[in-house]
Amino acid sequence: MVAVRDSLLKQIAVCDRAIRRLAKTDDTARRLMTVPGVGPVVALAYIFAIDDPQRFTHARDVGAYLGLTPKRYQSGEVDRAGRISKCGDGFARTCLYEAAGVLLTKVKRWSPLKAWGVRLMKRVGAMKAKVAVARKLAVILHRIWTDGTDFWWTKEAAKA
Repeated sequence: MVAVRDSLLKQIAVCDRAIRRLAKTDDTARRLMTVPGVGPVVALAYIFAIDDPQRFTHARDVGAYLGLTPKRYQSGEVDRAGRISKCGDGFARTCLYEAAGVLLTKVKRWSPLKAWGVRLMKRVGAMKAKVAVARKLAVILHRIWTDGTDFWWTKEAAKA
């Protein structure tokens, strides 16, 4: 069992180095990793899930494509929003959810995105706030990808 564990750890290390090398050589992945909470795995998962950012006319459509928007139940006078639809790439959605959790809990530096997420977490709870921040991260990553910009930590940087 110990030999199998050691072999598995070596294989994981090789894969991890390959992922980091791929993310380091890709300009888009490097720009996406400027967002707090987004690392090489999240950036590459997002790039491979979206493939071509030009097929979305609006950045907000990416959240629905990845299944991070609520289902709607409408019948007659009834109009209810349910849980998230979970359409699209499940791995990319999971990566964005984890990145949102890292942003809300581990990242020390404050940004308007983190402040919004923390306020939302106090109001609706941690799990729903992480899903909302994950959707917003998907939108921000799409804009960064299409504009060729980096993440703005302050509102002043956004205006400049």
